[in-house]
Amino acid sequence: MLALAFLALPVVALLSKVSLSELPERLRDPLVLDALRLSLVTSTISTVLCVLLGVPLAWVMARKEVPLRRLMRVLVVLPLVLPPVAGGLSLLLLFGPDGVGGRLLESLGLGLPATTAGVIVAQTFVALPFLVLATEGAIRSVDPRMEGVAATLGASQWQAFRRVTLPLAMPGVVAGVVLAWARALGEFGATVTFAGSVPGRTETLPLVLSRALKESTAAGVTVGVVLLVLSAGVLLLLRDRWWSLS
Repeated sequence: MLALAFLALPVVALLSKVSLSELPERLRDPLVLDALRLSLVTSTISTVLCVLLGVPLAWVMARKEVPLRRLMRVLVVLPLVLPPVAGGLSLLLLFGPDGVGGRLLESLGLGLPATTAGVIVAQTFVALPFLVLATEGAIRSVDPRMEGVAATLGASQWQAFRRVTLPLAMPGVVAGVVLAWARALGEFGATVTFAGSVPGRTETLPLVLSRALKESTAAGVTVGVVLLVLSAGVLLLLRDRWWSLS
């Protein structure tokens, strides 16, 4: 009960400060609407990238004995414990104008800092571990002998994964997708450090929340409630798959 109260009371405190009469007007603020649109687009794209990159990595970690496996796990978990600002600084040193990756991108006429693409990279960096760890755990829960049976029936390794392992692990994969999307949506430190805060280009809802709090508590509460509703809404929409993990 103490743990639940510790988790629930801050949310209740936030909701108790919402002015229902002023909420519609504040939600129509162009600054909030632009940030909401940008956040939804970038967090969705970064989640897709997390799936494309993370599911194969999770399968390797769950099924293969590869060299430096412990180092691989450390690298996956590192963004979870690394302060987001430090993560953003790392990205800036790599993909900034003076970084190896940055010079390579500039030679191709591309750049990441202060761009929407930079926001997506920052969000993917911090969200990827959530999907990898959830998916790895789900794949580990699938009996490897079922893949062996599929192989005896003529299925290739890819077919066994796609038709046997992945469907059975899907609840865990969906949980990882939800966690990754929510983490990307709420990302602040790495984004502001790597991509900056440019209205309409890199200023997502968490960055608008930071700015709104400097102007007035009421404005900050409105943006905070929007983030809360979006995160909770996704969990509720996927509740059947989410709760099936319990």
